[in-house]
Amino acid sequence: MPNHKKFLTGTAFALALLTAALVAPASAQVGPPGGTIYANDMMFETVSTPTDLPNRGKFTTLYVLGDDLAPVSSAAPGDRGYHGGRWEVRPVTFTGISPMQFTNAMDLEAAAGRGDIEIGDVVKRFVCPLIRK
Repeated sequence: MPNHKKFLTGTAFALALLTAALVAPASAQVGPPGGTIYANDMMFETVSTPTDLPNRGKFTTLYVLGDDLAPVSSAAPGDRGYHGGRWEVRPVTFTGISPMQFTNAMDLEAAAGRGDIEIGDVVKRFVCPLIRK
């Protein structure tokens, strides 16, 4: 019987690992954005971190464009408005133009002023670094 218990325990452990591997990609989609982020017309890489911060302290705005477009930051490392990778995420909805890649916050804010896009309220706060590509 002891070998049977080891087999069942090992099988349960392997099944748990497989389940975690299959569920991870789906849950990764609801977390903070990872990959490429634009700031000041420059590309940066980032590493997604599983953080969720309360609304305390300073944050840099991260505009999420959707439709497989890279997010845009309101500031880059070295800028006065960059707060060390502390982000507040605001979704962007394209209302008067087709979805397109923006690469700086000034153009996004101008598009919002024209009514081409709408910038939503903060939906998430998290921490992740920006690394120059």
